[in-house]
Amino acid sequence: MSVALLWVVSPNLQLSNCFGFVDSVRDGNRLIYSSRLVCRDRSSMFNCRPKKGRKQKWNARSIKVPGISSMVASTVDELAAVSSEEKVYNVVLKQAALVKEQLMSSPDLDVNPDIVLPGSLGLLNEAYDRCGEVCAEYAKTFYLGTLLMTPERRRAIWAIYVWCRRTDELVDGPNASHITPTALDRWESRLEDLFRGRPFDMLDAALSDTVAKYRVDIQPFRDMIEGMRMDLRKSRYKNFDELYLYCYNVAGTVGLMSVPVMGIAPESEASPVSVFDAALALGIANQLTNILRDVGEEMSCARRGRVYLPQDELAQAGLSDDDIFAGKVTDKWRRFMKSQIKRARMFFDKAEKGVTELNAASRWPVYASLLLYRQILDEIEANDYNNFTKRAYVNKVKKMAALPTAYARSLIRPSKIPPLTKV
Repeated sequence: MSVALLWVVSPNLQLSNCFGFVDSVRDGNRLIYSSRLVCRDRSSMFNCRPKKGRKQKWNARSIKVPGISSMVASTVDELAAVSSEEKVYNVVLKQAALVKEQLMSSPDLDVNPDIVLPGSLGLLNEAYDRCGEVCAEYAKTFYLGTLLMTPERRRAIWAIYVWCRRTDELVDGPNASHITPTALDRWESRLEDLFRGRPFDMLDAALSDTVAKYRVDIQPFRDMIEGMRMDLRKSRYKNFDELYLYCYNVAGTVGLMSVPVMGIAPESEASPVSVFDAALALGIANQLTNILRDVGEEMSCARRGRVYLPQDELAQAGLSDDDIFAGKVTDKWRRFMKSQIKRARMFFDKAEKGVTELNAASRWPVYASLLLYRQILDEIEANDYNNFTKRAYVNKVKKMAALPTAYARSLIRPSKIPPLTKV
C-alpha cells in the first residue's frame, strides 16, 4: 500500500532504481554505484563508489550536522496497552510541545539559529537541489505548491518528501520482494544516524540538515518504518482501531513531520496540538481514500492474503473477503462503501480546521491535497461504488480548476473561511 503523502502525488511511481538505496539496506552499508540521482558523476564530492573488498559509507564528513542526537526519541513501552488513537495522540503531544517551545524561544525565526554547518555549504545546497529535482519529476503538483513557500521551508519539505518516498518504495517498489524485516532495521539505523548528523548519502544529508534546523522529532519517521513492517507481517485489520494505526504509520506521520517546517501562522490563536492533530487527520483521510480507491488494484495483494478493510465492519455489512475477490457491486457493498466514505470525509473535515492555522505561504499545497483527494471520494460515488473495475480519479480539468480555488482559499483569513463539507 503506497504512502499517502500530505500533497497529491502518484502512489504508483517506481523510484527504487532512481534512488539506489534498496541494495544499501539489503546488503548492509554497501551503496551500489548505480543511481543517477545519487552519484551521477559526483564521486569526487559524494564518495559513492564502493571500493573492492570493503564496505563503505558515503563520505559526509564535510557536511556533518552536529548537536541533534538528543532529538532521537525512545519508544514508549507503556503505550502498548492503550488504543491506537491514544498511542498516536501521545506522539502528537510531543511534536506540538517541541514546536511550542520553538515558538516561545524564537517566534520570528523560520529555523533554529544555533545550528552552524561546518565545511562546504555547496554540498548541502546540491543535496537539496537533488531532492527538488526528484520532487519536480515525480510529484509535479506537490512541487509547484512548494514554490510558494520560503526557500528554507521549500527545501526542507523536499527532503522530507524524498525520504518518505524512499521508505515507501522499500515495500511497494519493484525490489519489494527482496526486502526483509532486517532490511527495514538497517533502514531505521540509517535514520538514527542521519538524526545524529551522520548521513549515509546525499539525500540523507538534506534531511539531516532539515531535522537539525527545525524541531522535527524522529518518532514519526520511526513510525513510518513501522508501517512498512506492518505491510510485511500483517494480512488483515480486524477493526478500525488496527487500520487507524496503519494509516497513521504510513500517512499520518507525514503531517507530523511537515508541520514544524510549514510553520504555524503568527496570528493563529489555535494550540499547536490542534494544528498537529489536523495534519494527522489529513494524512489519515488521504490514506483511507487511497484504500477505498484502490480496492480493485489491491485484489492481487488480497490474494496473497492482504486486505485493507476492517474485517468486523465487512462482517457487519454481510460481506467477506470472497465478496471482494468476486468484484461484484451489490447493495451490501454500496452500503458498506457509503459508511467508509462518510468516515473519510469526517477526517477531511477535521483536517480543514487546521489548514487555516498554517503559515500563509504553506497553505496552498495542503489545500490542494485536501480538495483533490476529497474529490476522489466523489468519483467513487459517481462510479456507483464500483472500485473493483473502475479506478476513481480526478481528471486534469477538475485538477486545474481546484488548484486556483485552493490558492484563493489559502489567502483568506482563517476566520472567514467557510467549511468544505459535502452536503
